[in-house]
Amino acid sequence: MTKSGGYIRDPTSPGSSASLPAKTAVKELSMSPEELLIDICYYFEKSSKGGEDLKQFQEFCNVAQQRNQVVQKEAQFDVTYNDTVTSKSQTIYAFNHTVSRNKTGAIRVSVELLSEGPVQSNGSNDSPILFVVRQKQAVLSFQVPLIFHGPSWRKYQYTEAARTLCQPPTQVPSETQFFYVDASTLSNAGISYQLRVSRVDSFTLQTNKKFSFSATPSQPQFFKYVFPEGVDTVIVKVNSSVNFPCSVMSIQDVQCPVYDLDNNVAFIGMYQTMTTTAAITVQKKDFPSNSFYVVVVVKMEDEACGGPLKLYPLVPDQLFDPGNHSKSLEVVVSPAIDCELDSYAMGMWTCLGIFLFVPICCGFACVIYICVKKKEGPMKPGETSPAETGHSLEPVGSSREESLSAAEEDKNSMCTKESYGASCPKYLYVSDLAKRDQRSLTKRYMIYFLNTVIIAVFYALPVIQLVITYQTVFNRTGNQDICYYNFLCAHPLGPLSSFNNILSNLGYVMLGLLFLVIVLTRDIMHMRNNSNALECGIPKHFGLFYAMGTALMMEGVLSACYHVCPNHTNYQFDTTFMYMIAGLCMLKLYQKRHPDITFSAYTAYVWPIAVIILSVLGVVFGRGNTAFWIVFSVLYILATILISIQIYNLSCWNLDSGILSRMRCEHGQCSRPIYMDRVLLLVFGNIINFILVVIGLVKKPSDFASYLLVIAICNLLLYFAFYIIMKLRSGERIQCLAWVCILFTTVFWVSALVFFFQGLSNWEKTPAESREHNRECILLSFFDDHDIWHFLSSIAMFGSFLVLLTMDDDLDSVQRNKIIVF
Repeated sequence: MTKSGGYIRDPTSPGSSASLPAKTAVKELSMSPEELLIDICYYFEKSSKGGEDLKQFQEFCNVAQQRNQVVQKEAQFDVTYNDTVTSKSQTIYAFNHTVSRNKTGAIRVSVELLSEGPVQSNGSNDSPILFVVRQKQAVLSFQVPLIFHGPSWRKYQYTEAARTLCQPPTQVPSETQFFYVDASTLSNAGISYQLRVSRVDSFTLQTNKKFSFSATPSQPQFFKYVFPEGVDTVIVKVNSSVNFPCSVMSIQDVQCPVYDLDNNVAFIGMYQTMTTTAAITVQKKDFPSNSFYVVVVVKMEDEACGGPLKLYPLVPDQLFDPGNHSKSLEVVVSPAIDCELDSYAMGMWTCLGIFLFVPICCGFACVIYICVKKKEGPMKPGETSPAETGHSLEPVGSSREESLSAAEEDKNSMCTKESYGASCPKYLYVSDLAKRDQRSLTKRYMIYFLNTVIIAVFYALPVIQLVITYQTVFNRTGNQDICYYNFLCAHPLGPLSSFNNILSNLGYVMLGLLFLVIVLTRDIMHMRNNSNALECGIPKHFGLFYAMGTALMMEGVLSACYHVCPNHTNYQFDTTFMYMIAGLCMLKLYQKRHPDITFSAYTAYVWPIAVIILSVLGVVFGRGNTAFWIVFSVLYILATILISIQIYNLSCWNLDSGILSRMRCEHGQCSRPIYMDRVLLLVFGNIINFILVVIGLVKKPSDFASYLLVIAICNLLLYFAFYIIMKLRSGERIQCLAWVCILFTTVFWVSALVFFFQGLSNWEKTPAESREHNRECILLSFFDDHDIWHFLSSIAMFGSFLVLLTMDDDLDSVQRNKIIVF
């Protein structure tokens, strides 16, 4: 026989329970589960034949025999229990409550450590208290002190903890459920604690009603929301008045367990990090129970939200004081527009209506243009052109012939053509640079269009594949920090998380296609009037216009791809064809009066490739890298100077071994620049470019792709202004249709930029910081500021193309030998 725990049991004795029938033995056993377990251990030891199984079971029984004091209490809600626990005692708190199927409630268990057990040298508790909550279909366990590991490998100790219990489902209208809270420890010394179990009165969130609460890393909070009838999509918003501590908002299905700690909150559902704002759109179809949990967890460290980076601990396993890491928050659930309702259809029809209105206006303009052209007819011999009746670059009172003779005298007084090499006369006319066969040039410029189509296809296919992968990862992992949306106005449709941002890019595609139709119409009219076009006006080559229309369409496609999951790694998709559009526009401006000496398509497309390579290098190496910015600045300044020389010399400047002698000849014998107007404009342009270089060198913007885009757009605008000013200085005039296009484009560009600089998200910051800029929808409760930027900028780009297309219509009846090159 063996004595243990104050009880004597011998399974071989006639009166022992082991020799009695099962029912009689169970009936006579008026003992606790611990006492019964000790008897079982003793019986197994007597009847076993030894072996490894016996050894393991004996170890288990030794532990069971040591814990020979189990205290069970019938506990009450909202009562504070102050108790002590040791390795030889265990306390079980038994609770019961009524659960109704039509009424949702929750229970919260709060514990606080009053006295600690033995402490190790690193400050940690040798044997914490383990709390196990046993309830129907769920078990929850946690220890106090609660130790968390931060990203910097620091350990933080919390002596207070509070957890909300998930609600087990019930199939009957009402039932009584039991749950138990066990407190135990392996510490030999007594550890005092405080326990309180209370009901959560405001566990179910109400639609459009704000609810305030607070949370800490060891005291997370979660609440339940049930979809009301007629509501299929809601948006959950969590706000705070302070940025830090960093928090996480998660949407999880109603099930047990609830993942409400920093180290497991990302296991299921959807989640976002947040500083002051978080918003997640939730659809009823994704939750079979027609309800979900809103979980809010406070992180131990703020690095994920852009907070200060903490140094790694010098002493391994050293415990750090978490301080006051509490955060006050506010949650509200509001109905969102449903994809099955008319809001999506209204948004689509609005988008189509906006861009169908523009083609109608353009159709009227084309009809007016054709009627005017038919009414004007070709210029008769001896008729004076508009350009000849206006003022010119020469002094008032001097005729074109006098100017030509003066040019010849200047040419003779300067270096001769043989000594200057590729020197050009003072005045060039379009006829001087339009001597090649026009049909061959037309075919040459059509290569721009074909190359653009080929580049678009080969560039777009892997882009589409990549963004589909991004969206798949976004949907499957639930990590909403991957994509930088305006979450306060992000309307999902199927797998697309922000359909409105994709739909608003439709304008680029539609207006690009419309521009191709307009160019084709002009091309056909030009071919029908080919006899007059060979002698008059700017040479009509439409290959670059076709390329521009295709690039505008691809900008819409790639911008839509970028907005499937916008972030810093795929931002180049949104800017690549913007570079191409800017380059094609500048090339078209130059080609207008230099048709014979414009770059070939193969040469011209080397520059966008170089820009894209430079953009990638800037994104990878440019962030805060002074050496990179110095090299870039030097190369850019040199390129700007060389291009300025080319423009000044009408592309007659050869970069060869004789460049120094020609420069010495020109500056040694010429007292003043030949082309004073061009010098002033180029000096102004270079000043602007030098300012841009200095800004980049000083600020080192992390968004290098946008910085390059700003440079490209600024230079395009400068060249545009240069062309218009020189056109007016040459005595030419801009027709009414072109003026309308210029004013129309200016208004839309200014309006578009206002919305662009609203900055609804920013992938240069952390996702949590980016969400601080999120705003509500402002158009039809469907489109946000960035969508309106898409609308207006697509119209503005289309208007810019029309300006290029119509700007020189006043020269259609002017002889080419009277149109000045600049």
